[in-house]
Amino acid sequence: MSFSLGFVDEENMSMFTDLYELTMCASYFDNKRFEAATFDLFIRRLPPNRSYFLFAGLEQVLLFLEKVRFKEEHIDFLKKQGFKDEFLDYLRNFKFTGEVWSIPEGTIVFPNESLIRVTAPIIEAQLIETFILNTVNLQTTIATKASRVVSAAKGRPVIEFGLRREHGTDAGMKVARCSYMAGCNGTSNVLAGMKYGIPTFGTMAHSFVMLFEREIDSFRAFVKTFPDKSTLLIDTFDDIKGAEKAAIVAKELEERGFKLGGVRLDSGDLAELSKKVRELLDRNGLKYVKIFASGDLDEYKVEELLIEGAKIDAFGVGTKMGTSEDRPYVDIIYKLCERMNEKGEFSPIMKLSKGKATLPGRKQVFRFKDERSNFVKDVIALEDEKINGEPLLVKVMEKGKIVYDLPSLEEIRKRALENLSKLPEKYKKLKGAPRYPVELSLRLKKLMKELRGKLKKVEVLNPT
Repeated sequence: MSFSLGFVDEENMSMFTDLYELTMCASYFDNKRFEAATFDLFIRRLPPNRSYFLFAGLEQVLLFLEKVRFKEEHIDFLKKQGFKDEFLDYLRNFKFTGEVWSIPEGTIVFPNESLIRVTAPIIEAQLIETFILNTVNLQTTIATKASRVVSAAKGRPVIEFGLRREHGTDAGMKVARCSYMAGCNGTSNVLAGMKYGIPTFGTMAHSFVMLFEREIDSFRAFVKTFPDKSTLLIDTFDDIKGAEKAAIVAKELEERGFKLGGVRLDSGDLAELSKKVRELLDRNGLKYVKIFASGDLDEYKVEELLIEGAKIDAFGVGTKMGTSEDRPYVDIIYKLCERMNEKGEFSPIMKLSKGKATLPGRKQVFRFKDERSNFVKDVIALEDEKINGEPLLVKVMEKGKIVYDLPSLEEIRKRALENLSKLPEKYKKLKGAPRYPVELSLRLKKLMKELRGKLKKVEVLNPT
């Protein structure tokens, strides 16, 4: 069993696709269209209250491309759907043989920039579309959301607490991974901790407190089991009374040579309560006891709490981060940008649909930085252009094999945090952030103009 894609064997994921991918591929096969083509994966536009994306999901994409196969059980099912035997024979021997370029995972990116570029025989390039879109959509959505929460916390630890409300087991694993990548300090997800090496955190539930005859008895029972790492949930009945009982237990722990780790607030006016609890703890000589807050938090609430002067040392953020509640998807696209012509040469192509036009040709994204390595602007250019900025796309697959040293999660996290540190603060505002400059090169603009005129002439003015 593999956990790199959640709980499903990569070789079974060939069937994780929309039917129209297979019907198009069958028609390509039937009409002997085996020429190579290039597709771009990109995000079309920024959602409200977003000014950047944190790219995630590349590792799972590459593992899928290298291992995807069709098994006999898949072939049998597709035969029942009406696919021809000749095409099914082709699928029996299917494997991805193309070339892939990508921006590294953990990089800050912006709309219309090529995140992944695939060049392969058209059937191969088409068949993989749904999986890539699904994988990058979820992980980039969550990584971006988590990075905003971490930024709002201003250096205070953030723990990912959303497993019980996330959309299934696969999402639960990926949310933990992407949240940690984006700067969260850990997760409540034990399986993710085991698989990915992410620090795990947990306190107690209200049910634990309520099972005992007295609240203080539940506290004493818990610290008996975990004397060196307990956080006590103090809001089951009354926050301040709960804090007073926690202080008593903390003093009892001191007599045994241990220290209480923290207390947790999960409801009510967290800003005001945290101030009162901090004063109570400090008055009892318990300045070392941390105040941990949870309960319907997101980046907006965290920012608001800190503006109000909350005495909170760490945040547990669950549902609203784990589902990216205010924007649960990104407008991610996978579009053809060049095709091989009758001479065996690649020629650029673009979509002209109103509001959905695409950028033609193989492209590179160049990032410009100031003398302190802070991001200044990006330029989208044709692949072979000489641009002074740092090129972001690197080759990650050649002839269907990974040619890129897959970084560890810690290395991806380091890249993400470095990228976020180099993005000027004005672009990290939760609301009303300015648009980061992304320009098109002069050659790309010229190609678009020429191609738009040619396509209108051929497809619109002379359609037959």
